[in-house]
Amino acid sequence: MTWLAWRQLRAQLLVTGGAVAVLAVYLIVLGVQIRDGHHDAVAGCGDACGSALREFQSRFEGRLYLVDALLVVTPALLGMFWGAPLVARELESGTHRLVWNQSVTRRRWLVVRLGVVCVAAAAVTGVFSLLLTWASSPYDAVAADRFDAVMFGTRNLVPVAYTCCGVVLGALCGLLLRRTVPAMALTALLFAAVQIAMPIVARPHLAAPVHGSQVMSAEAIRNLSFLGKDADVEGLSVPNTWIVSNSRLLTADGEVVGLDRYNGCLSGQFDVMAQCLAALDLHVEVAYHPGERYWRFQWLESLLYVTAALLLAALALWRIRVA
Repeated sequence: MTWLAWRQLRAQLLVTGGAVAVLAVYLIVLGVQIRDGHHDAVAGCGDACGSALREFQSRFEGRLYLVDALLVVTPALLGMFWGAPLVARELESGTHRLVWNQSVTRRRWLVVRLGVVCVAAAAVTGVFSLLLTWASSPYDAVAADRFDAVMFGTRNLVPVAYTCCGVVLGALCGLLLRRTVPAMALTALLFAAVQIAMPIVARPHLAAPVHGSQVMSAEAIRNLSFLGKDADVEGLSVPNTWIVSNSRLLTADGEVVGLDRYNGCLSGQFDVMAQCLAALDLHVEVAYHPGERYWRFQWLESLLYVTAALLLAALALWRIRVA
Protein backbone atom coordinates (compact mmCIF):
# COMPACT_ATOMS: atom_id res chain seq x y z
CA MET A 1 0.00 0.00 0.00
CA THR A 2 2.74 2.45 0.88
CA TRP A 3 4.58 1.72 -2.37
CA LEU A 4 1.37 2.24 -4.33
CA ALA A 5 0.68 5.53 -2.55
CA TRP A 6 4.17 6.81 -3.36
CA ARG A 7 3.80 5.69 -6.97
CA GLN A 8 0.52 7.55 -7.38
CA LEU A 9 2.10 10.69 -5.92
CA ARG A 10 5.34 10.57 -7.91
CA ALA A 11 4.29 13.04 -10.64
CA GLN A 12 3.34 15.70 -8.09
CA LEU A 13 6.51 14.99 -6.13
CA LEU A 14 8.73 15.41 -9.19
CA VAL A 15 7.15 18.71 -10.17
CA THR A 16 7.07 20.06 -6.62
CA GLY A 17 10.60 18.80 -5.91
CA GLY A 18 11.92 20.68 -8.92
CA ALA A 19 10.17 23.86 -7.81
CA VAL A 20 11.53 23.49 -4.27
CA ALA A 21 15.06 22.97 -5.61
CA VAL A 22 14.86 26.19 -7.63
CA LEU A 23 13.40 28.02 -4.65
CA ALA A 24 16.12 26.67 -2.36
CA VAL A 25 18.84 28.07 -4.62
CA TYR A 26 17.08 31.45 -4.68
CA LEU A 27 16.66 31.55 -0.89
CA ILE A 28 20.29 30.62 -0.28
CA VAL A 29 21.42 33.42 -2.59
CA LEU A 30 18.95 35.82 -0.99
CA GLY A 31 20.08 34.81 2.50
CA VAL A 32 23.71 35.54 1.64
CA GLN A 33 22.72 38.92 0.15
CA ILE A 34 20.68 39.80 3.26
CA ARG A 35 23.61 38.94 5.54
CA ASP A 36 26.01 41.00 3.43
CA GLY A 37 23.54 43.91 3.39
CA HIS A 38 23.08 43.72 7.15
CA HIS A 39 26.83 43.68 7.71
CA ASP A 40 27.30 46.69 5.44
CA ALA A 41 24.47 48.56 7.20
CA VAL A 42 25.89 47.99 10.69
CA ALA A 43 29.62 48.23 10.00
CA GLY A 44 30.90 51.73 10.65
CA CYS A 45 27.45 53.36 10.63
CA GLY A 46 28.17 55.32 13.81
CA ASP A 47 25.26 57.57 14.77
CA ALA A 48 23.45 56.87 11.48
CA CYS A 49 22.66 53.20 12.21
CA GLY A 50 18.93 53.84 12.33
CA SER A 51 18.93 55.31 8.85
CA ALA A 52 21.20 52.58 7.52
CA LEU A 53 19.02 49.82 8.95
CA ARG A 54 15.85 51.40 7.52
CA GLU A 55 17.52 51.49 4.12
CA PHE A 56 18.54 47.84 4.61
CA GLN A 57 14.92 46.92 5.36
CA SER A 58 13.54 48.75 2.35
CA ARG A 59 16.11 47.05 0.12
CA PHE A 60 14.96 43.52 0.93
CA GLU A 61 11.36 44.08 2.05
CA GLY A 62 9.77 43.56 -1.37
CA ARG A 63 11.62 40.35 -2.17
CA LEU A 64 10.87 38.82 1.21
CA TYR A 65 7.19 39.71 0.97
CA LEU A 66 6.99 37.91 -2.38
CA VAL A 67 8.50 34.76 -0.87
CA ASP A 68 6.28 35.14 2.21
CA ALA A 69 3.22 35.34 -0.06
CA LEU A 70 4.28 32.15 -1.83
CA LEU A 71 4.65 30.28 1.46
CA VAL A 72 1.33 31.65 2.72
CA VAL A 73 -0.51 30.02 -0.20
CA THR A 74 1.58 26.81 -0.29
CA PRO A 75 -0.51 24.89 2.32
CA ALA A 76 -3.71 25.79 0.45
CA LEU A 77 -2.18 24.77 -2.89
CA LEU A 78 -1.03 21.44 -1.50
CA GLY A 79 -4.46 20.90 0.00
CA MET A 80 -6.06 21.64 -3.37
CA PHE A 81 -3.76 19.70 -5.68
CA TRP A 82 -2.59 16.89 -3.38
CA GLY A 83 -5.40 16.52 -0.86
CA ALA A 84 -8.61 17.16 -2.82
CA PRO A 85 -7.92 14.61 -5.63
CA LEU A 86 -6.81 11.96 -3.14
CA VAL A 87 -10.26 10.33 -2.88
CA ALA A 88 -12.32 12.38 -5.33
CA ARG A 89 -10.26 11.28 -8.34
CA GLU A 90 -10.73 7.61 -7.40
CA LEU A 91 -14.48 8.12 -7.04
CA GLU A 92 -14.76 10.04 -10.32
CA SER A 93 -12.86 7.47 -12.34
CA GLY A 94 -14.40 4.45 -10.60
CA THR A 95 -11.04 2.93 -9.66
CA HIS A 96 -12.15 2.86 -6.02
CA ARG A 97 -14.19 -0.25 -6.82
CA LEU A 98 -11.07 -2.21 -7.68
CA VAL A 99 -9.05 -0.92 -4.72
CA TRP A 100 -11.75 -1.41 -2.11
CA ASN A 101 -12.53 -4.97 -3.26
CA GLN A 102 -9.01 -6.15 -2.47
CA SER A 103 -7.80 -7.47 0.88
CA VAL A 104 -7.02 -3.93 2.08
CA THR A 105 -9.88 -2.26 3.91
CA ARG A 106 -11.15 1.19 2.97
CA ARG A 107 -9.93 2.70 6.21
CA ARG A 108 -6.44 1.25 5.92
CA TRP A 109 -6.25 2.46 2.33
CA LEU A 110 -7.22 5.99 3.39
CA VAL A 111 -4.87 6.01 6.39
CA VAL A 112 -1.90 5.01 4.21
CA ARG A 113 -2.77 7.47 1.46
CA LEU A 114 -3.28 10.34 3.90
CA GLY A 115 -0.11 9.45 5.81
CA VAL A 116 2.08 9.39 2.71
CA VAL A 117 0.67 12.59 1.25
CA CYS A 118 0.83 14.45 4.60
CA VAL A 119 4.44 13.42 5.20
CA ALA A 120 5.46 14.50 1.69
CA ALA A 121 3.56 17.80 1.91
CA ALA A 122 4.95 18.52 5.39
CA ALA A 123 8.48 17.86 4.11
CA VAL A 124 7.99 20.29 1.21
CA THR A 125 6.64 23.05 3.45
CA GLY A 126 9.18 22.30 6.18
CA VAL A 127 12.13 22.74 3.80
CA PHE A 128 10.58 25.94 2.42
CA SER A 129 9.96 27.36 5.90
CA LEU A 130 13.41 26.36 7.16
CA LEU A 131 15.17 28.06 4.27
CA LEU A 132 13.03 31.18 4.52
CA THR A 133 13.54 31.41 8.29
CA TRP A 134 17.31 31.14 7.81
CA ALA A 135 17.46 33.57 4.89
CA SER A 136 15.34 36.25 6.56
CA SER A 137 16.75 36.02 10.11
CA PRO A 138 18.91 39.22 9.92
CA TYR A 139 15.99 41.13 8.40
CA ASP A 140 13.57 39.77 11.02
CA ALA A 141 15.94 40.81 13.81
CA VAL A 142 15.95 44.39 12.51
CA ALA A 143 12.19 44.45 11.88
CA ALA A 144 11.60 43.14 15.44
CA ASP A 145 8.03 42.19 14.57
CA ARG A 146 7.84 38.40 14.84
CA PHE A 147 4.13 38.52 15.72
CA ASP A 148 3.26 40.15 12.40
CA ALA A 149 0.50 38.04 10.82
CA VAL A 150 2.45 37.22 7.66
CA MET A 151 5.83 36.84 9.35
CA PHE A 152 4.45 34.61 12.11
CA GLY A 153 2.71 32.33 9.61
CA THR A 154 5.74 31.83 7.37
CA ARG A 155 8.48 31.05 9.88
CA ASN A 156 9.52 28.01 11.90
CA LEU A 157 6.85 25.42 12.84
CA VAL A 158 3.40 26.65 11.94
CA PRO A 159 3.61 26.36 8.12
CA VAL A 160 4.06 22.58 8.50
CA ALA A 161 0.96 22.34 10.71
CA TYR A 162 -0.99 24.47 8.24
CA THR A 163 -0.05 22.08 5.45
CA CYS A 164 -1.11 18.92 7.29
CA CYS A 165 -4.47 20.50 8.05
CA GLY A 166 -4.88 21.72 4.46
CA VAL A 167 -4.16 18.30 2.95
CA VAL A 168 -6.58 16.47 5.25
CA LEU A 169 -9.23 19.14 4.66
CA GLY A 170 -8.81 18.68 0.91
CA ALA A 171 -9.15 14.90 1.19
CA LEU A 172 -12.32 15.25 3.25
CA CYS A 173 -13.82 17.73 0.78
CA GLY A 174 -13.08 15.30 -2.05
CA LEU A 175 -14.66 12.43 -0.14
CA LEU A 176 -17.82 14.44 0.57
CA LEU A 177 -18.25 16.10 -2.85
CA ARG A 178 -16.96 13.15 -4.93
CA ARG A 179 -15.74 15.58 -7.62
CA THR A 180 -12.18 16.86 -7.88
CA VAL A 181 -12.66 20.43 -9.15
CA PRO A 182 -15.46 21.38 -6.72
CA ALA A 183 -13.43 19.81 -3.89
CA MET A 184 -10.41 21.91 -4.84
CA ALA A 185 -12.50 25.09 -4.86
CA LEU A 186 -14.11 24.30 -1.51
CA THR A 187 -10.73 23.46 0.02
CA ALA A 188 -9.29 26.81 -1.07
CA LEU A 189 -12.35 28.70 0.22
CA LEU A 190 -12.48 27.01 3.63
CA PHE A 191 -8.74 27.11 4.23
CA ALA A 192 -8.51 30.78 3.25
CA ALA A 193 -11.33 31.59 5.68
CA VAL A 194 -9.54 29.78 8.50
CA GLN A 195 -6.20 31.45 7.75
CA ILE A 196 -7.79 34.91 7.74
CA ALA A 197 -9.72 34.29 10.95
CA MET A 198 -6.85 32.73 12.91
CA PRO A 199 -4.67 35.85 13.53
CA ILE A 200 -7.74 38.02 14.13
CA VAL A 201 -10.03 35.81 16.19
CA ALA A 202 -8.10 32.90 17.69
CA ARG A 203 -4.39 33.72 17.99
CA PRO A 204 -4.72 36.70 20.39
CA HIS A 205 -6.55 34.41 22.84
CA LEU A 206 -4.09 31.50 22.85
CA ALA A 207 -2.72 33.08 26.03
CA ALA A 208 -4.02 35.75 28.38
CA PRO A 209 -2.46 39.12 27.49
CA VAL A 210 -0.37 41.14 29.91
CA HIS A 211 -1.85 44.52 30.86
CA GLY A 212 0.19 47.66 31.29
CA SER A 213 0.13 51.37 30.55
CA GLN A 214 1.85 53.43 27.88
CA VAL A 215 2.91 56.99 28.61
CA MET A 216 1.71 59.28 25.84
CA SER A 217 4.79 61.46 25.64
CA ALA A 218 5.19 63.94 22.81
CA GLU A 219 7.74 61.66 21.13
CA ALA A 220 5.49 58.63 21.47
CA ILE A 221 2.59 60.56 19.97
CA ARG A 222 4.71 61.75 17.05
CA ASN A 223 5.89 58.20 16.32
CA LEU A 224 2.58 56.56 17.34
CA SER A 225 4.74 54.03 19.19
CA PHE A 226 1.89 53.17 21.53
CA LEU A 227 0.13 51.62 18.52
CA GLY A 228 3.18 49.99 17.00
CA LYS A 229 5.25 46.87 17.34
CA ASP A 230 7.82 48.34 19.79
CA ALA A 231 5.67 48.70 22.88
CA ASP A 232 7.05 51.19 25.37
CA VAL A 233 5.11 49.60 28.21
CA GLU A 234 5.57 51.03 31.70
CA GLY A 235 8.71 52.83 30.58
CA LEU A 236 10.46 49.81 29.06
CA SER A 237 11.02 49.53 25.31
CA VAL A 238 10.16 45.95 24.34
CA PRO A 239 10.84 44.89 20.73
CA ASN A 240 8.78 42.06 19.20
CA THR A 241 5.87 42.85 21.51
CA TRP A 242 2.38 42.23 20.15
CA ILE A 243 -0.11 44.93 21.14
CA VAL A 244 -3.57 43.36 21.04
CA SER A 245 -5.63 46.31 22.31
CA ASN A 246 -5.37 49.96 23.35
CA SER A 247 -8.31 51.05 25.45
CA ARG A 248 -9.01 53.87 27.92
CA LEU A 249 -7.03 57.07 28.27
CA LEU A 250 -6.05 57.72 31.91
CA THR A 251 -4.37 60.49 33.84
CA ALA A 252 -1.33 59.82 36.01
CA ASP A 253 -3.58 59.20 39.04
CA GLY A 254 -5.67 56.60 37.15
CA GLU A 255 -8.69 58.77 36.34
CA VAL A 256 -10.36 58.43 32.96
CA VAL A 257 -9.65 61.47 30.78
CA GLY A 258 -12.73 63.43 29.75
CA LEU A 259 -13.32 63.86 26.03
CA ASP A 260 -13.50 67.64 26.38
CA ARG A 261 -9.94 67.81 27.71
CA TYR A 262 -8.71 65.41 25.06
CA ASN A 263 -10.51 67.06 22.14
CA GLY A 264 -9.23 70.46 23.25
CA CYS A 265 -5.77 69.46 22.06
CA LEU A 266 -6.89 68.14 18.69
CA SER A 267 -6.33 71.30 16.71
CA GLY A 268 -3.47 73.12 15.08
CA GLN A 269 -0.21 71.62 13.85
CA PHE A 270 0.65 68.05 14.75
CA ASP A 271 3.70 68.98 16.87
CA VAL A 272 1.62 71.49 18.85
CA MET A 273 -1.08 68.84 19.34
CA ALA A 274 1.54 66.33 20.54
CA GLN A 275 2.90 68.81 23.11
CA CYS A 276 -0.62 69.63 24.31
CA LEU A 277 -1.52 65.95 24.79
CA ALA A 278 1.79 65.26 26.51
CA ALA A 279 1.14 68.11 28.97
CA LEU A 280 -2.02 66.29 30.10
CA ASP A 281 0.25 63.50 31.43
CA LEU A 282 -1.89 60.85 29.76
CA HIS A 283 -1.50 57.08 29.82
CA VAL A 284 -3.20 54.55 27.59
CA GLU A 285 -4.07 51.10 28.87
CA VAL A 286 -2.35 48.45 26.80
CA ALA A 287 -2.94 44.70 26.50
CA TYR A 288 0.01 42.95 24.91
CA HIS A 289 1.89 39.69 24.50
CA PRO A 290 5.62 39.88 25.36
CA GLY A 291 8.17 38.74 22.82
CA GLU A 292 9.23 35.73 24.89
CA ARG A 293 5.81 34.17 24.20
CA TYR A 294 6.65 33.75 20.52
CA TRP A 295 7.58 30.07 20.72
CA ARG A 296 4.65 29.32 23.01
CA PHE A 297 2.34 30.72 20.33
CA GLN A 298 4.14 28.75 17.63
CA TRP A 299 3.67 25.48 19.51
CA LEU A 300 0.08 26.21 20.56
CA GLU A 301 -1.04 27.17 17.07
CA SER A 302 0.75 24.19 15.55
CA LEU A 303 -0.95 21.90 18.07
CA LEU A 304 -4.31 23.49 17.25
CA TYR A 305 -3.92 22.81 13.52
CA VAL A 306 -2.60 19.29 14.02
CA THR A 307 -5.56 18.54 16.30
CA ALA A 308 -7.92 19.89 13.65
CA ALA A 309 -6.21 17.67 11.05
CA LEU A 310 -6.66 14.60 13.26
CA LEU A 311 -10.34 15.39 13.81
CA LEU A 312 -10.89 15.89 10.07
CA ALA A 313 -9.07 12.61 9.38
CA ALA A 314 -11.28 10.82 11.90
CA LEU A 315 -14.36 12.24 10.17
CA ALA A 316 -13.03 11.08 6.80
CA LEU A 317 -12.38 7.57 8.16
CA TRP A 318 -15.95 7.45 9.45
CA ARG A 319 -17.42 8.79 6.19
CA ILE A 320 -15.49 6.46 3.88
CA ARG A 321 -17.45 3.47 5.15
CA VAL A 322 -20.47 4.58 3.11
CA ALA A 323 -18.66 6.28 0.21
